[in-house]
Amino acid sequence: MTMDKKQRLRSMRLYALLTEEHCCRAWLETAELVLAGGADVVQLREKELEGGELLRRARALRRLTERFSALFIVNDRPDVAVLSGADGVHLGQEDLPVEEVRRMVGPEMIIGLSTHTPEQAAEAEGRGADYVGVGPVFPTGTKGYVEGGGSGLVSRLCGATALPTVAIGGITPENVGGVLKAGAQAVAVCAALCGADDPAEAARAFLRAFEVQ
Repeated sequence: MTMDKKQRLRSMRLYALLTEEHCCRAWLETAELVLAGGADVVQLREKELEGGELLRRARALRRLTERFSALFIVNDRPDVAVLSGADGVHLGQEDLPVEEVRRMVGPEMIIGLSTHTPEQAAEAEGRGADYVGVGPVFPTGTKGYVEGGGSGLVSRLCGATALPTVAIGGITPENVGGVLKAGAQAVAVCAALCGADDPAEAARAFLRAFEVQ
Protein backbone atom coordinates (compact mmCIF):
# COMPACT_ATOMS: atom_id res chain seq x y z
CA MET A 1 0.00 0.00 0.00
CA THR A 2 1.34 3.43 -0.92
CA MET A 3 2.46 5.85 1.77
CA ASP A 4 -0.29 8.28 0.72
CA LYS A 5 -2.99 5.73 1.47
CA LYS A 6 -1.34 4.79 4.76
CA GLN A 7 -1.18 8.43 5.80
CA ARG A 8 -4.81 8.98 4.88
CA LEU A 9 -5.85 5.93 6.88
CA ARG A 10 -3.96 7.20 9.90
CA SER A 11 -5.58 10.63 9.66
CA MET A 12 -9.20 9.60 8.95
CA ARG A 13 -11.85 10.64 11.45
CA LEU A 14 -15.30 10.55 9.79
CA TYR A 15 -16.12 7.43 7.76
CA ALA A 16 -19.47 7.62 5.97
CA LEU A 17 -21.47 4.46 5.20
CA LEU A 18 -23.62 5.07 2.14
CA THR A 19 -26.76 2.95 1.79
CA GLU A 20 -29.55 4.31 -0.39
CA GLU A 21 -32.43 3.10 1.79
CA HIS A 22 -31.14 5.24 4.67
CA CYS A 23 -30.76 8.39 2.54
CA CYS A 24 -33.31 11.21 2.67
CA ARG A 25 -31.95 12.57 -0.62
CA ALA A 26 -30.73 10.91 -3.81
CA TRP A 27 -27.80 8.64 -2.94
CA LEU A 28 -25.19 10.46 -5.05
CA GLU A 29 -26.32 13.89 -3.83
CA THR A 30 -26.11 12.57 -0.27
CA ALA A 31 -22.56 11.36 -0.86
CA GLU A 32 -21.53 14.72 -2.31
CA LEU A 33 -22.99 16.61 0.64
CA VAL A 34 -21.35 14.33 3.20
CA LEU A 35 -18.01 14.81 1.47
CA ALA A 36 -18.54 18.57 1.29
CA GLY A 37 -19.15 18.50 5.03
CA GLY A 38 -15.79 16.89 5.64
CA ALA A 39 -16.05 13.09 5.55
CA ASP A 40 -12.64 11.48 4.99
CA VAL A 41 -13.94 8.13 3.73
CA VAL A 42 -17.07 6.92 1.92
CA GLN A 43 -18.01 3.25 1.88
CA LEU A 44 -20.55 2.00 -0.64
CA ARG A 45 -22.66 -0.46 1.32
CA GLU A 46 -25.40 -1.96 -0.85
CA LYS A 47 -25.85 -5.64 -0.10
CA GLU A 48 -28.93 -6.17 -2.29
CA LEU A 49 -27.89 -4.52 -5.56
CA GLU A 50 -27.18 -6.49 -8.71
CA GLY A 51 -23.52 -6.51 -9.68
CA GLY A 52 -23.88 -4.27 -12.73
CA GLU A 53 -25.69 -1.51 -10.84
CA LEU A 54 -23.28 -1.81 -7.94
CA LEU A 55 -20.34 -1.30 -10.30
CA ARG A 56 -22.04 1.70 -11.92
CA ARG A 57 -22.51 3.34 -8.53
CA ALA A 58 -19.00 2.45 -7.46
CA ARG A 59 -17.52 4.16 -10.50
CA ALA A 60 -19.62 7.25 -9.88
CA LEU A 61 -18.46 7.37 -6.26
CA ARG A 62 -14.86 6.85 -7.31
CA ARG A 63 -15.04 9.98 -9.44
CA LEU A 64 -16.78 11.92 -6.67
CA THR A 65 -14.38 10.93 -3.89
CA GLU A 66 -11.41 11.84 -6.09
CA ARG A 67 -12.82 15.37 -6.38
CA PHE A 68 -12.79 15.64 -2.59
CA SER A 69 -9.49 13.74 -2.07
CA ALA A 70 -11.35 11.22 0.08
CA LEU A 71 -10.88 7.47 0.34
CA PHE A 72 -13.42 5.23 -1.36
CA ILE A 73 -14.20 1.76 0.01
CA VAL A 74 -16.55 -0.92 -1.33
CA ASN A 75 -18.30 -3.19 1.14
CA ASP A 76 -17.98 -6.97 0.70
CA ARG A 77 -17.11 -7.02 -3.01
CA PRO A 78 -13.39 -7.12 -3.89
CA ASP A 79 -14.26 -7.63 -7.56
CA VAL A 80 -16.27 -4.41 -7.69
CA ALA A 81 -13.56 -2.60 -5.72
CA VAL A 82 -10.93 -3.58 -8.30
CA LEU A 83 -13.08 -2.84 -11.35
CA SER A 84 -14.12 0.59 -10.05
CA GLY A 85 -10.62 1.63 -9.01
CA ALA A 86 -11.65 1.94 -5.36
CA ASP A 87 -9.07 2.53 -2.67
CA GLY A 88 -10.21 -0.48 -0.71
CA VAL A 89 -12.70 -3.14 0.27
CA HIS A 90 -14.29 -3.77 3.66
CA LEU A 91 -14.97 -7.31 4.84
CA GLY A 92 -17.03 -8.85 7.61
CA GLN A 93 -16.04 -11.89 9.62
CA GLU A 94 -18.28 -14.09 7.47
CA ASP A 95 -17.15 -12.70 4.11
CA LEU A 96 -14.28 -14.00 1.98
CA PRO A 97 -11.14 -14.47 4.12
CA VAL A 98 -8.82 -11.48 4.25
CA GLU A 99 -5.90 -13.64 3.16
CA GLU A 100 -7.68 -14.74 -0.01
CA VAL A 101 -8.91 -11.25 -0.81
CA ARG A 102 -5.37 -9.91 -0.50
CA ARG A 103 -4.31 -12.35 -3.18
CA MET A 104 -7.10 -11.03 -5.41
CA VAL A 105 -6.59 -7.30 -4.93
CA GLY A 106 -2.82 -7.08 -4.53
CA PRO A 107 -0.69 -5.19 -2.01
CA GLU A 108 -1.85 -1.65 -2.83
CA MET A 109 -5.53 -1.94 -2.01
CA ILE A 110 -6.78 -1.17 1.49
CA ILE A 111 -8.56 -4.01 3.26
CA GLY A 112 -10.73 -3.27 6.27
CA LEU A 113 -12.09 -5.97 8.57
CA SER A 114 -15.01 -5.81 11.00
CA THR A 115 -14.04 -7.10 14.45
CA HIS A 116 -16.20 -7.78 17.48
CA THR A 117 -13.77 -9.36 19.96
CA PRO A 118 -10.23 -8.51 21.10
CA GLU A 119 -9.06 -11.78 19.55
CA GLN A 120 -10.39 -10.82 16.13
CA ALA A 121 -8.80 -7.37 16.39
CA ALA A 122 -5.45 -8.83 17.45
CA GLU A 123 -5.41 -11.25 14.52
CA ALA A 124 -6.40 -8.72 11.86
CA GLU A 125 -2.98 -7.32 11.00
CA GLY A 126 -1.39 -10.73 10.68
CA ARG A 127 -4.18 -11.74 8.32
CA GLY A 128 -3.43 -8.77 6.06
CA ALA A 129 -5.98 -6.13 7.11
CA ASP A 130 -5.02 -2.44 7.01
CA TYR A 131 -7.64 -1.16 9.45
CA VAL A 132 -10.35 -2.65 11.64
CA GLY A 133 -13.95 -1.77 12.34
CA VAL A 134 -14.74 -2.14 16.04
CA GLY A 135 -18.22 -2.59 17.45
CA PRO A 136 -21.13 -2.57 17.65
CA VAL A 137 -20.78 0.31 20.09
CA PHE A 138 -24.46 1.20 20.52
CA PRO A 139 -27.69 -0.43 19.32
CA THR A 140 -28.66 0.55 15.77
CA GLY A 141 -31.27 -0.56 13.31
CA THR A 142 -29.02 0.28 10.36
CA LYS A 143 -26.96 -2.88 10.76
CA GLY A 144 -29.38 -4.79 12.94
CA TYR A 145 -27.48 -4.40 16.21
CA VAL A 146 -29.96 -4.70 19.07
CA GLU A 147 -27.20 -4.47 21.66
CA GLY A 148 -23.94 -2.56 21.84
CA GLY A 149 -20.78 -3.07 23.83
CA GLY A 150 -20.34 0.59 24.70
CA SER A 151 -17.06 2.36 25.28
CA GLY A 152 -15.72 -0.67 27.14
CA LEU A 153 -15.87 -2.77 23.98
CA VAL A 154 -14.18 0.01 22.01
CA SER A 155 -11.40 0.19 24.59
CA ARG A 156 -10.80 -3.57 24.56
CA LEU A 157 -10.73 -3.89 20.79
CA CYS A 158 -8.63 -0.79 20.17
CA GLY A 159 -6.18 -1.95 22.83
CA ALA A 160 -5.71 -5.26 21.03
CA THR A 161 -4.41 -3.86 17.74
CA ALA A 162 -1.97 -1.30 16.38
CA LEU A 163 -4.03 -0.87 13.20
CA PRO A 164 -6.20 2.21 12.60
CA THR A 165 -9.57 1.66 14.27
CA VAL A 166 -13.05 2.74 13.15
CA ALA A 167 -15.85 2.46 15.71
CA ILE A 168 -19.31 1.62 14.38
CA GLY A 169 -22.84 1.28 15.68
CA GLY A 170 -25.31 4.01 16.68
CA ILE A 171 -22.72 6.79 16.87
CA THR A 172 -23.92 10.41 16.95
CA PRO A 173 -22.30 13.80 17.63
CA GLU A 174 -23.72 13.54 21.16
CA ASN A 175 -22.02 10.26 22.06
CA VAL A 176 -18.93 10.37 19.85
CA GLY A 177 -16.78 11.91 22.61
CA GLY A 178 -16.81 8.79 24.74
CA VAL A 179 -16.06 6.63 21.71
CA LEU A 180 -12.96 8.65 20.84
CA LYS A 181 -11.80 8.74 24.47
CA ALA A 182 -12.08 4.94 24.54
CA GLY A 183 -9.43 4.77 21.81
CA ALA A 184 -11.17 4.82 18.43
CA GLN A 185 -9.35 6.79 15.77
CA ALA A 186 -12.41 7.28 13.55
CA VAL A 187 -16.15 6.64 13.56
CA ALA A 188 -18.29 5.03 10.87
CA VAL A 189 -21.72 6.58 10.53
CA CYS A 190 -24.72 5.83 8.31
CA ALA A 191 -28.10 7.06 9.54
CA ALA A 192 -26.85 10.14 11.38
CA LEU A 193 -25.30 11.37 8.12
CA CYS A 194 -27.31 9.94 5.23
CA GLY A 195 -30.64 10.27 6.96
CA ALA A 196 -30.11 13.89 7.94
CA ASP A 197 -32.05 16.68 6.25
CA ASP A 198 -28.69 18.39 5.64
CA PRO A 199 -25.94 15.74 5.36
CA ALA A 200 -23.20 18.36 4.99
CA GLU A 201 -24.17 20.05 8.25
CA ALA A 202 -24.48 16.65 9.92
CA ALA A 203 -20.90 15.88 8.90
CA ARG A 204 -19.74 19.24 10.21
CA ALA A 205 -21.47 18.53 13.52
CA PHE A 206 -19.32 15.42 13.92
CA LEU A 207 -16.18 17.38 13.07
CA ARG A 208 -17.04 20.01 15.67
CA ALA A 209 -17.54 17.23 18.24
CA PHE A 210 -14.11 15.82 17.35
CA GLU A 211 -12.46 19.17 17.92
CA VAL A 212 -13.55 19.39 21.57
CA GLN A 213 -11.98 16.05 22.49
